[in-house]
Amino acid sequence: MRFARLTAAAVVGLSATVGAVTPAHAQPPPPPPYIDHTEWIRGAGLSSLHVYPTPAGREASIDFVIPDEAWSEVLADAPDANSPSMRAQFVCHWQWAELVQPGKTSWNLEPLRPVVDETKMLQAGCNPGGTEPPG
Repeated sequence: MRFARLTAAAVVGLSATVGAVTPAHAQPPPPPPYIDHTEWIRGAGLSSLHVYPTPAGREASIDFVIPDEAWSEVLADAPDANSPSMRAQFVCHWQWAELVQPGKTSWNLEPLRPVVDETKMLQAGCNPGGTEPPG
């Protein structure tokens, strides 16, 4: 299940609001690991990497922790996921999934999805290019 599509105005407003948020109490982010495991699902002409965050990963994503450590954990488990599109989808999920759809079982990344700007990425629920495999 994807999360709701956002309008461009909502994206701009939400981005501005999130950028202005400061924690009421400065606590260190939870320590890694941030990713429990990944699993490639292949079928119907579309491969999808399901990324299962740990509770610490969910908390860190809400706390605006930079996604680099978590992305390196994804790549350690699924090295063939290393592409600009997959990273962009992951970063989008890292930044928004727990805010928009808390507790989603997995964050799903597809290698055939296009690289798009942040607004289009958010409007597509972090999975740009529609629901069908390209081509």
